[in-house]
Amino acid sequence: MHLDKALKTVSAFVEPSQFESIRQHIPPAWVAQVLEATGTATVRKRRLPAEQVVWLVIGMAMFRRWPIHDLVGKLDLVLPGPRATVAPSAVAEARARVGAEPLEQIFEMGAKKWGHESARKHAWRNLALYGVDGSTLRVADSPENRAHFGGPSGERGDSGYPLVRVTTLMALRSHILAAADFGPYNDSEIALSAFLWREVPDDSLVLVDRGFLAAGILVPLANEGRNRHWLTRAKSTTKWRVVKRLGRNEDLVELTVSAQARSQDPSLPATYVARAIRYQVKGFKPGTILTSMLDGEQFPASEIVELYHERWELELGYDEIKTEMLDRLESIRSRTVAGVEQELWGILLAFNLIRLEMERTADDLGLEPTRISFVSALRIVCDTWSWCALASPGALPTRLKTMRDLFPRLVLPDRRRSRRYPRAVKIKMSNYPRKRPTHARS
Repeated sequence: MHLDKALKTVSAFVEPSQFESIRQHIPPAWVAQVLEATGTATVRKRRLPAEQVVWLVIGMAMFRRWPIHDLVGKLDLVLPGPRATVAPSAVAEARARVGAEPLEQIFEMGAKKWGHESARKHAWRNLALYGVDGSTLRVADSPENRAHFGGPSGERGDSGYPLVRVTTLMALRSHILAAADFGPYNDSEIALSAFLWREVPDDSLVLVDRGFLAAGILVPLANEGRNRHWLTRAKSTTKWRVVKRLGRNEDLVELTVSAQARSQDPSLPATYVARAIRYQVKGFKPGTILTSMLDGEQFPASEIVELYHERWELELGYDEIKTEMLDRLESIRSRTVAGVEQELWGILLAFNLIRLEMERTADDLGLEPTRISFVSALRIVCDTWSWCALASPGALPTRLKTMRDLFPRLVLPDRRRSRRYPRAVKIKMSNYPRKRPTHARS
């Protein structure tokens, strides 16, 4: 079935009860427990109680083009009453009452369960496979957001929008997030990722880019757990001493820990040992991979070289969030710091819910989770959620395809792994000076 025909089928034949397969990933007990623990549970009777606000924030991540107050009615989140909806001001007040902490805790509860289970399920040589990296997201250009989050600046002034920096620990072969953190733009990825390393379990392998090639990160990662490994690519400036030749194009090497790193963490050794594997991809310059996996028989060099390029799954995951979920809009909506934090946790939680359903569908089909189209999965979930609010079971045909039955029709073709393309700048920066927003005096 062609994509457009499949999507029309989804829009026309979606069973409302099927959205429960998404909602059941977050047990109501989790929501109640978190709201109680954070003191945000609804005490008095309200048309828009706290547990519904949680789903509103998740819905904001999926329905980017809908005004927030319209989403309340579209997603049937208002409790029955004399009016069919609530005032926009009541929606804003409800979000403010709940805050960001409940969404953060619900995300963490789900991420720890789903992310680690997925990484273990899709392991490589009995090592749960993860990646760590960072990215940035634009936030609304309000005075409060700009003062808190900041952004890049240069000769032409400050950036057009404030930026928030996000780092994640991702199960690479399913894109499910196992942990995340974010903060102002000026916080480095190294600083923001400090929390993530503590979430890496034993018997695991973490793929990182060259920016994380630092003894303060990699030595504790390998030494403070059981059978925890790292894999990265060497910088052109990285120096080492060859300790032993292991074979053609691979050596056991010794890297020196800088005095600065040891002054920040006196527990670091003066040197540490790694395995260096030289390789070259046709059309590219030769490169060297460094890893803590020293056993050449247990971890063959050819497989490690191929495995390293799965690190790109992190970039694809960020693209799914920024391009597909956020619809390439200029910025996320919230104009306050608390609202941005709440919305970001909702975005990460919604992403995990979609990815979790995609993984389970892939399991049913015996495929890799990356073979399911994220774009189509997002549309199916959104269409299903809309029908939950608009249609009654009696009004629909009795024999409808379930949501998961529709996913197999949208399976992506297998990737052409032999294709290689160098990075390229696709959009040129404007030569015009940036203008700051001005407000007319009253």
